Amino acid sequence: MGRSAAVALLGVTGRRIEVEAHLTSQLPAFSIIGLPDTSLGEARERVRAAAANAGAPLPARRITVNLTPAAIPKRGSGFDLAIAMAVLAGADVAPRVSERVVYIGELGLDGRLRPVPGVVPMVLAARDAGAERVVLPTGNADEARFVRGMEIRAVDSLRAAAIDAGALLPPVDVDPVAAPPVLPERTPVAELSEVVGNPTGVRAIVAAAAGGHHALLVGPPGAGKTMLAERLPGLLPDLDDDAALEVAAVRSVAGHGVASWTTRPPWEAPHHSASAVSLIGGGSGTVRPGAVSRATRGVLFLDEAPEFPRAVLDALRQPLESGRITVHRAAGSAEFPARCQVVLAANPCPCGNAGSPRQPCECPPATVRRYLGRMSGPLLDRIDIRVRVPRVTTGLIRGEDGTTPTTAQARATVEAARHAMRTRLDGTEWTRNAEVSGAWLRGPGRAEPGATTMLDRALDLGTLTMRGWDRTMRLAWTLADLQGDDRPGGRHVREALALRGAL
Repeated sequence: MGRSAAVALLGVTGRRIEVEAHLTSQLPAFSIIGLPDTSLGEARERVRAAAANAGAPLPARRITVNLTPAAIPKRGSGFDLAIAMAVLAGADVAPRVSERVVYIGELGLDGRLRPVPGVVPMVLAARDAGAERVVLPTGNADEARFVRGMEIRAVDSLRAAAIDAGALLPPVDVDPVAAPPVLPERTPVAELSEVVGNPTGVRAIVAAAAGGHHALLVGPPGAGKTMLAERLPGLLPDLDDDAALEVAAVRSVAGHGVASWTTRPPWEAPHHSASAVSLIGGGSGTVRPGAVSRATRGVLFLDEAPEFPRAVLDALRQPLESGRITVHRAAGSAEFPARCQVVLAANPCPCGNAGSPRQPCECPPATVRRYLGRMSGPLLDRIDIRVRVPRVTTGLIRGEDGTTPTTAQARATVEAARHAMRTRLDGTEWTRNAEVSGAWLRGPGRAEPGATTMLDRALDLGTLTMRGWDRTMRLAWTLADLQGDDRPGGRHVREALALRGAL
């Protein structure tokens, strides 16, 4: 009996899997049990050919490999190396194979090890399960070293892994399989001072960056909605180690490879033809993270939001509230982080001229209502900032006279506000104003006396929901932090209501 260890991924959550290999003297056969999928079931052919080419052919015996716990679905070719090492241990070829060592990698027929996606969460799961070392392909080595506190042993072939485990085989040089190509970094780097004639939009973006608030920008074509949204990532502070590791885990599963690690907040901007699966995550086989998860700790920008199908937009309601998304499929479920800032951009009507004093709108009122109605009320109620972005005129440009802050200046203001938030929320589970609970807002986080009178009246009249009350107060706290005030006052609440009043 030979035993090794591997990791099964469900979303970005790894689970240690024990690989048992039982060899008997019955007619030669090779079977894998323990709920493998099709690609994992084909590992028997890859392992047999790779072992022969590695100089350690499998014995002519009946080989049964069990993956336990058997009730957990196992998918993908990343189990190949663990299966091969368990069989070689059972055949007394590799006596130092240990259950304390986790093996990850896909085998080629020539015995070379090929990199696999999702290495970061796999190594994290191995570390949390108490493993001593992880053996994996050289193409995954740089990516795996993002996880601290775990010994990484990179090998280029099954022969090298077997020699590392005590096999008496002569070493042979092979050409290692290269790491997958690095996906280009898509986080825009843009200068905020390039935005002219739109002080309200700039104020809204700075507030969104400081407090972690979602935003909706409504305005005619060419008004600068996309320009404003693209400046938001540059205003956000660098990720701390925990946040960067969470982002790296998602990006690793998504196939970013060595580019999984980043200290800058990610940026995702799917086209409006995107499906609910591409936005939320899923797939018929392996469950992959969607755009809302790939943007975790960063920005998800939905340009031309009313052009998205309403069902796709409504799928964002749950992750906007909880910061996580659980994808359910017949074979099981997978949970992904979805703690991102969502920025929606929309024209006021299909022709884009509704509300313009100079350009007549050609859309009937019913068409305008249907167009904006694709963004449902429950979705908009979860958006903290909703501002109108006017078309820029020469008068607005001259009136502004270069008062828009630079990205560096605005980012310094954002970081100062974030520091005030962290200091105030020290000892709680929150770090940003957008995360605090309603109980905190009505308890330790109360505004100045009389500051919420307008909000309370709107709540009583039914023009504001309880969720809207909470979100307005969170934004008011952010505005107070940006101005260096200890507690929100009436002017902060009024400005928060103004920034929430586009629709």
